[in-house]
Amino acid sequence: MYAIVEIAGQQFKVAKDQKVFVHRLAGEEGDKVAFDKVLLTVDGENITLGAPAIDGAQVGAKITRHLRGDKVIVFKKKRRKGYRVRNGHRQSLTEIIIEDIVSSGAKKAAPKKEAKKEAPKTEKKAASKKTAKGDDLKKIEGIGPKIAETLNANGIVTFADLAKADPNQIAEFIKDVRGNHVPDTWPKQAEMAADGKWDELKVWQDKLDGGIEK
Repeated sequence: MYAIVEIAGQQFKVAKDQKVFVHRLAGEEGDKVAFDKVLLTVDGENITLGAPAIDGAQVGAKITRHLRGDKVIVFKKKRRKGYRVRNGHRQSLTEIIIEDIVSSGAKKAAPKKEAKKEAPKTEKKAASKKTAKGDDLKKIEGIGPKIAETLNANGIVTFADLAKADPNQIAEFIKDVRGNHVPDTWPKQAEMAADGKWDELKVWQDKLDGGIEK
C-alpha cells in the first residue's frame, strides 16, 4: 500500500517504513506526527482519490532527525554591467519514517483542523498588537508587504529585532514566500535604520537590488 500525501507544502509518494526528507517540521527527534492531506491511496487494486484530500485518511510518521541539506550556489550575472553576485543556501530539513497509512476513519484529523483554525487567530491578534508598536520593515531594501507580514508573525517587528536576526533564520521564516529572496544585508540595513542613519542607508540602498549588492 502507498499514498500520495502533502507534507510542508510538498507532495510525496510514501509507503510504510519509508524514510522521507521534508522541509523542517516543528517537533523533537522521536516525536510522532500525522498528516491528513492525503490525496490518493492505493491498496492492491483499490484506488481512492481525494477531492482534493481523502476524508478520514491519514499518514502517521516519526521524526528521526533534523538536518540541513547540501549547499546550493546561486550565481547571478548581468552581461556588460559588471554585475556578479554569488550566494549559498542550505535548506533546513527533517527526516521522518512512515509508520502507518490509514485510508479512512482517522480520528485525529478533525481536532487538528480545529487547532489550526484557532492558532492563526491568536497569531494574528499578537501580530497586530506588535505591529502597532513596530517599525515599517518595508523600508529595508528587499522587503515587501508579504515578507514584512511574515517577519511580524515570527516576532520580528522592529528594526532592532531585524538587526539581531541571523540571515539563515530569516531565510527559514520566509521560505514559503514566493520569489528568490537573499536576506544577507537586511540585518545591517535594519541596524542603520534603528540608529537613525537614514542618509547613509539611502546611499547604500541605491547600490542594492532586492537587498543584494549590484
